[in-house]
Amino acid sequence: MKVYATEDIRNVVLVGHGSVGKTMFAEAALYESGGSTRLGTIQDQNTVSDYDEDEHKRKFSLNLSIVPVEWEGRKINLIDTPGYADFISEVICGANAADLALVVVDAVSGPEVGTDRTWSITEKLGLPKMIVINRMDRENADFGNVLAQLQARWGHRVMPLQLPIGAHDSFRGIVDLLHMRAYTGEEAEETEVPADLAEQAATLRAQLIEGIVETDEELMTKYFADEELTEDELRKVLHGGLDHNLIIPVICASATKLIGVRQALHNIAFSGPSPLDRDPIAAGEKSLSADPKGAPAARVFKTSADPYVGRLTYMRVVTGVVKGDSHLWNANREADERLGTIYVQRGKEQTATPELQAGDIGVVAKLAHTETGDTLCAKELGARFEPIQFPSPVFSMAVHPTSKGAVDKLGTSLQRLVEEDPGLRLSRDQSSGEIILAGLGEAHLEVTMERLKRKFNIDVELTLPRVPYRETVSKKAHADYTHKKQTGGHGQYARVILDVEPLPRGAGLVFGEKVVGGSVPKEFIPAVEKGVHETAVHGVLAGYELTDCQVTLLDGKHHPVDSSEMAFKLAAAQALKEAIHGSGGTLLEPVMTIRVFAPEAHAGDVVSDLNTKRAKIHGINPDGGMSVVEAEVPLAEVQRYAADLRSITQGRGAFELDFDHYGEVPHQLAQKVIEEHKKAVEEAHAAH
Repeated sequence: MKVYATEDIRNVVLVGHGSVGKTMFAEAALYESGGSTRLGTIQDQNTVSDYDEDEHKRKFSLNLSIVPVEWEGRKINLIDTPGYADFISEVICGANAADLALVVVDAVSGPEVGTDRTWSITEKLGLPKMIVINRMDRENADFGNVLAQLQARWGHRVMPLQLPIGAHDSFRGIVDLLHMRAYTGEEAEETEVPADLAEQAATLRAQLIEGIVETDEELMTKYFADEELTEDELRKVLHGGLDHNLIIPVICASATKLIGVRQALHNIAFSGPSPLDRDPIAAGEKSLSADPKGAPAARVFKTSADPYVGRLTYMRVVTGVVKGDSHLWNANREADERLGTIYVQRGKEQTATPELQAGDIGVVAKLAHTETGDTLCAKELGARFEPIQFPSPVFSMAVHPTSKGAVDKLGTSLQRLVEEDPGLRLSRDQSSGEIILAGLGEAHLEVTMERLKRKFNIDVELTLPRVPYRETVSKKAHADYTHKKQTGGHGQYARVILDVEPLPRGAGLVFGEKVVGGSVPKEFIPAVEKGVHETAVHGVLAGYELTDCQVTLLDGKHHPVDSSEMAFKLAAAQALKEAIHGSGGTLLEPVMTIRVFAPEAHAGDVVSDLNTKRAKIHGINPDGGMSVVEAEVPLAEVQRYAADLRSITQGRGAFELDFDHYGEVPHQLAQKVIEEHKKAVEEAHAAH
């Protein structure tokens, strides 16, 4: 593929709900442009952009992929993204590399949950949008109904640029309302507008022209003076209105039948923004525009591991020209990176290219330090782009290797998957020792585990993580314990008398001593403290760390021959256990702050559900058609909340969860946790 100049590049991210035909649109565009000799299908598992085995298995996209298409002297970088909510991070990566969002909507279902979700991502980034009503060949396809839904949702900016000719079995072409010409069949043969559509087309064209002239004062003056408006003028103002988000054109197609695809590419090529049309991008104190003559700067929007080429870094050149066999400075890691061959990516294939012009997208292999979101630039430029914002993971599972051999490889292998997928987080729970993998939903973690098996041959089991309870005391307690053991030769002897009393939340475990008269010699007091702390770490009631209490050594007794550090340590451990059991020890649980974002219609259901989860509701605040429910809720109650919220809100809700404090577990629930712990200990002993 030749190197294209900045003004001839179009970067288009395909977004929308799942299974609306984004991947097939990219496939059809590639086929129509002559970039591929056959039209792949999802069913045959041979599309260019869905090349991953997991995608073949599930029959939907899991990763973004890039499909560059050459059309009428332009290079259109189509970025195909998943529609499934668990893989929204890939949409965010793709949107950060694009200048236009092509929002794909189903001709039967209209805008759905995924449409709203991806729309809000494009709005946050200020991306211009074009809507394609796809799958016009489906039974019950209704362009007029879907258009009305789109306009009801997003207002009068949404304007039809085309009108379909027929629907379902009779869908055979489109009417271009700007030129008032019809294009039929796969070859898009130009004909007259069908007589039965002439009146409707004329009405819609008048509305379109009104919408276009509203965005340009000069054109509006001509329009009201009844002067003739040329198609070139209208196209130019449409281009500007689209670029500034004043106009959202609507087109229609059937990607599988290859109808409307050529006209869609034509509209993207001639009405869509080039990198030169976009506002400059903030990079620290600088502001960078797509200037091929500037010092090079590129933004990394994705990293992935290719089994043959190694680690691939996807980047968009923001300014300047990036050439192969050159050096760029990673401003985030403060490290030099040597770029070897630069490639143009098409699905899973790489084609070498000598350089990438400002605004273009490409990949480079085997960079040593670079991660998603990093800035690569000429060192003297001193630029650094804002980091890409990803949603926080909301679904956590503990990862257990099923074989001993996998234990050593597990951490590093998971780390590599986390580097590829910014929607994942990896951590180790200090209290339980469990490896915790957090993601955006159950399917997200399932796919990650399948990748772990395929790429690194590691089998694992996922379980709900142990809730990191803590143990404490609710009232003062006293214990007097003597450790005595007589064997041949020296025996073991130590007596320890101690008090345990509660401290405020967050105080931790505090050890003190009030020994007088040397009943416990000074050299043995550290052993008593060690016995207390070691026992506290492993807990007394249910195997959780003891905290928020004061342990005071009051008195004791020693033997001149049989006393030792070990004897006092053991005595202290047993004395602490007796005191806790005697004090009616209790459990503390992590209490989280939860913020739930849900459509207003579902706010009541969200609150009702949270009330069943022992939540304390702090408030419900409106936020632009959504309600934000703020509450405190125990972690134990919301470990599977991602699935619960999805079902309550039909997938329209989202939530954030942050640790707030430790609170006391109600007595009956605490007893249940303690009983389960005892049972697990007994089973473990029986197994040995």
